[in-house]
Amino acid sequence: MSRQVFLYDPPDRFVAGTVGLPGRRTFFLQASAGGRVTSVALEKAQVAALAERIDELLDEVVRRTGGNAPVPAVAPSEVADTAPLDAPVEEEFRVGTMALAWDGEDQRMIVEAQALVELEAESDEDLAEAEERLLQDEENGPPMLRVRLTGAQARAFAKRALDVVNAGRPPCPLCSLPLDPEGHVCPRQNGYRRSV
Repeated sequence: MSRQVFLYDPPDRFVAGTVGLPGRRTFFLQASAGGRVTSVALEKAQVAALAERIDELLDEVVRRTGGNAPVPAVAPSEVADTAPLDAPVEEEFRVGTMALAWDGEDQRMIVEAQALVELEAESDEDLAEAEERLLQDEENGPPMLRVRLTGAQARAFAKRALDVVNAGRPPCPLCSLPLDPEGHVCPRQNGYRRSV
């Protein structure tokens, strides 16, 4: 079976969002254009890492071009997207590997999210070789979402993604673990309750 690539060049919309209540949220990347919508599931840490790396890569592009690249320093308010994910949210695959690149010729950020694949091997060397073959296989590799964004779209994506990640449960002031609405067993209190 040949590799399925969900290509959005350019997308009408590319956002990170969630389904569910804080503490039980499922995170998604969602791209849409021309009536097509593709949603892929991933972990909260992956969303945070992607947003941070996009900002870092854009900052590096600005630095290396001396400010001549069409990349804003901050996310422009006119491209901000606060709308929820397009419904219904149907997961195409769960993301395993992500990649970022800057196309200097077209002045576009390229974001790739590849499906999680379980590999079996007898040794670490065999596993590394199998992973490398899989990543290089353009014809038969796992499904992939590939999105090409302008600098402004990429900044707006990164800002929203970080906002989505930070919109979860507030942290405990003592241990920084998330506070649940039902209560919180704080390891720093060691089973004792502090008197007020």
